[in-house]
Amino acid sequence: MNFFESQDTAKRNTGRLIFLFVLAVFSLIIVTNLLVMFLLGFAGSEMTSMAAVNTMRFDWGTFLLIGAFVTGVVFLGSLYKIASLRGGGARIAEMMNGRLLLSGSQDLHERRVLNVVEEMAIASGIPVPPVYLMEENGINAFAAGYSPSDAIVAVTRGTIETLSREQLQGVIAHEFSHILHGDMRINIRLIGVLHGIMVLGLIGYSLLRGSMFSRRSKNSGGIVFLAIGLVVIGFVGTFFGNLIKAAVSRQREFLADASAVQFTRNPDGIGGALMQIANHSERSYLNNPNSAEISHALFEEGRVSAMSKLYATHPPLDDRIRAILPNWDGDYDVGTVATPANAEEAKPAAVTQQEKARAMLGGVAGVLITDAIINQVGNPQVQHLDYANTLLHKIPQPLIDAAREPSGARAVIYYLILDKNAADRRQQLSFVEASADIGVYGELQKLLSVADEVEAEQRLPLTEIAISSLRQLSGNQYQLFKSNFDALIALDNKINLLEWALQKIVFHHLDAVFIKGKTPKSGKKDLKRCEQESALLLSILAHSNKQEGISTEAAYAKGADKLGLATPLQATDAISFEALNEALDCLVQLKPVQKPALLKAFVACITADKEVAAIEAELLRAMAATIDCPLPPFVV
Repeated sequence: MNFFESQDTAKRNTGRLIFLFVLAVFSLIIVTNLLVMFLLGFAGSEMTSMAAVNTMRFDWGTFLLIGAFVTGVVFLGSLYKIASLRGGGARIAEMMNGRLLLSGSQDLHERRVLNVVEEMAIASGIPVPPVYLMEENGINAFAAGYSPSDAIVAVTRGTIETLSREQLQGVIAHEFSHILHGDMRINIRLIGVLHGIMVLGLIGYSLLRGSMFSRRSKNSGGIVFLAIGLVVIGFVGTFFGNLIKAAVSRQREFLADASAVQFTRNPDGIGGALMQIANHSERSYLNNPNSAEISHALFEEGRVSAMSKLYATHPPLDDRIRAILPNWDGDYDVGTVATPANAEEAKPAAVTQQEKARAMLGGVAGVLITDAIINQVGNPQVQHLDYANTLLHKIPQPLIDAAREPSGARAVIYYLILDKNAADRRQQLSFVEASADIGVYGELQKLLSVADEVEAEQRLPLTEIAISSLRQLSGNQYQLFKSNFDALIALDNKINLLEWALQKIVFHHLDAVFIKGKTPKSGKKDLKRCEQESALLLSILAHSNKQEGISTEAAYAKGADKLGLATPLQATDAISFEALNEALDCLVQLKPVQKPALLKAFVACITADKEVAAIEAELLRAMAATIDCPLPPFVV
């Protein structure tokens, strides 16, 4: 699946959603007008239904007034629901009674799902999404959020206890497809839209319940009629709402299944998970009453109804299995399920993949071409998964353990920007001791006792794990952490490119969680309007590392040719970090289909000498992340 095309498709689906929403609102206006005309006829007739029908009269003034009322109620209901979901994925997980899983869990099933999600996030080049557990017996899962920055993954107890590791991996890979391809944002908008469409019915139910306690009132009869009418309108809203969910969701499930197979190169994983659902006593069903609201976001149907075939949000189970396993014979027997203990014992064998999955640093750039790298944006492959598994075994365990909890995660980020100069480092450590929250300085000292510095290829994975933990900070803790980071890199009166890259990655993702209004929006700019900004970033990439065998100007020209830029290479003393930040702010607003050309230029520049240094890889991935194009690790 092409990442940029899927982003464009998601944008078109949003337009489709708006059209269907308008159509549903217009239908509600028609039904509500018919109801009011009937009630007015009933009130002016001989109190019989036939007489009421005979005295119904159409009036444009009344029609427009009711239309305005219905539209206002629907829009206010939608805005209220969308506002209540501003917490992103975490808010939806809490709505489903999900419990945040912590790395220190002693439950083997919980540890296994955390490990699978962590591996897949590192392989995808995105921050590790927090994992929530729903205490439900059915086999189901969902991903939620506005972007990879605030995404979460939620799974049921039935999922983690019933599925083998490879089946669980297939389910999580399916959810990662939704994270990477823009489906989650549509899902959240859909929840808000559907709430608005159904809010009149909810008002009707409330009035009906209230009338049960006021039967002696003279006006109770009228209230009952009004309540019943609104309930009928609510059924209409529910009908259209379910049709909208089905129209937007069904095809995306096939695409997410295909992406999961591409990611894991194992059709038996997700195929086996779907067979397990067919065999399971609880299937994929959820008891939480809110599951109806997020049914379109689930891995499989959350409940069954009499009209499932008409507005099912997922294709039939057999169709999904057959699309994954074309030679499937219809038998749901998937054999013995591996226990968590067996899965844990098998994990060290992944270290033998080191020769298959190696970071593309120090001389292996020549085996990959520009298009091949760009095609990996938002589309991680099995080699990235192997690499992530291998890398997690190579990083010192104390560093990983620290990154998995909030105090340690702050210490890890500070650790990654400590200066190599002894005097400057002492000054930085004194600052952390005086300014950081309690416990952070102690964690930092522990990390320094493990290793003076980490290998270049370990920096980004550690950062991606730490970002997940940092999302657990309070607003005040986050602001202190952010200001301390800025102060630390300013202590030596210079900011290097590694510090800038780390700063862009960390705060691009965390600002989306902690700062209101930072939700990414679909861009509308063309590259022609951002030529100066493109030239600036290309220049810094060309200057970032000594080119082997060619000049800096020649490396820059390789990238500039891809964009048809006439702007010459800019000197380093003419480039400020403020200018770089402003350039990225401009480029993030590019149309999705314009971003591949920009990234191709960046890649052409850093691979011009057939080498990719650690600084070049880190800078490129920081730039790609900032313009919302998650780039997996460079591996062969």
